[in-house]
Amino acid sequence: MSDVADDPKAAWQKWHERRAASVSAPYGPLALVGTHWLADYPEGRIPAVPGHWRPTGDGVALTASAEDGLGLDGEPFTGRAVLAEDGGAPAHSRVTAPAGVRIAVIRREGEWAVRPYDPAAPARQAFAGIEATPYDPDFVLPGRFRPYGERRTARVENADGRTRGLHLDGELRFVHRGREHTLHVAVDAGDGSLWAVFGDATGGDSSYRFRYLRPGVPSPEDGAITVDLNRAVLPPCAFAEHFICPFPPPGNTLPFEVAAGERRLKDALAPRI
Repeated sequence: MSDVADDPKAAWQKWHERRAASVSAPYGPLALVGTHWLADYPEGRIPAVPGHWRPTGDGVALTASAEDGLGLDGEPFTGRAVLAEDGGAPAHSRVTAPAGVRIAVIRREGEWAVRPYDPAAPARQAFAGIEATPYDPDFVLPGRFRPYGERRTARVENADGRTRGLHLDGELRFVHRGREHTLHVAVDAGDGSLWAVFGDATGGDSSYRFRYLRPGVPSPEDGAITVDLNRAVLPPCAFAEHFICPFPPPGNTLPFEVAAGERRLKDALAPRI
């Protein structure tokens, strides 16, 4: 038997299994049960979330009593604390609530919100897997990244119906069946990897309305990178409606069918944009 590292099909299968385990984890995207913008609760009380939450100049002020049953950094919490945005995974968010719920603090374009993640969420309990197309070597394409001179921001609609800025740092070019295509991509400030939000001719039909692609880190010499569309993934909002995923920016809807990668949740319809 060939080693997984030398067998692209076997490597893809392992990747697919890890993805399913990740999204169905106790605090994975299926566990999200709400995104509550603090501006919508000027009194500081969110009906579905214990405690008293108010935005401050540099974070979110949380006030709690013993009856709220909240914890902070692993210890029972009462009193007042100012929280910054949770930068890590929801499983490591600082605030906990009864029944194993974790509450993450987020910030988008200066607006603060809290997100409760519940391991008992109905979506997580009903999860039947991710429908994905088996590995196809025809969707592994050589590409090249060309950075812009400076970062650009595209205003795009988000899954919650609002328009927000999407930062873009360059173009990812690749050839499919003799024709060159371009995706506008962002560069992760942490590790230099690329990230694209894209649509294609299957969107809203045999695939979810749009998907994400994270092809890795391009060559520092010439920008060369492998574009493996077998590893296209569903956005978080495919797993829970409370995410605010950005839709593809202008120019990022491919004119051909990307019949590869993750397509949609099993037993789920793929709604159109």
